Amino acid sequence: MTTVTLHATGPVSPAEAWERYARPARWPQWAPQITGVEVPGPRLAAGVSGRVRGPVGVTLPFVVESVDEAARQWAWTVSAGPVRLHLLHWVADGPDGGSTTGLRISGPAPVVVGYAPLAQLAIGRLVRPLDQRSAGQPV
Repeated sequence: MTTVTLHATGPVSPAEAWERYARPARWPQWAPQITGVEVPGPRLAAGVSGRVRGPVGVTLPFVVESVDEAARQWAWTVSAGPVRLHLLHWVADGPDGGSTTGLRISGPAPVVVGYAPLAQLAIGRLVRPLDQRSAGQPV
């Protein structure tokens, strides 16, 4: 088991960054590895299970373990057969305004190390305005 912690800071407000997490339908807007999400409701809640869709139609089941709206923190477990990744996400005030988001990924070392660069790209996009991401601006 390996754990990696990632951070990204950008100009999007903490409230907006949190809403981008809290509403799974918005995940494809900022996470390039996600093309769709199947969940029973519009907002994250502890105990919710669903499926996240990635490139070439791959879908993976997940379960939301916890959600703390006040702390802007949530955790989920994503499965791929016997492999499980546990992901803990949070949003805080940025050091100079905007927001900082963090992600702690735990799971088998090859999967965690392989996923970390894509996760870093995604959380960098999470804290950037939509127009900067679509216009090819640096994330």
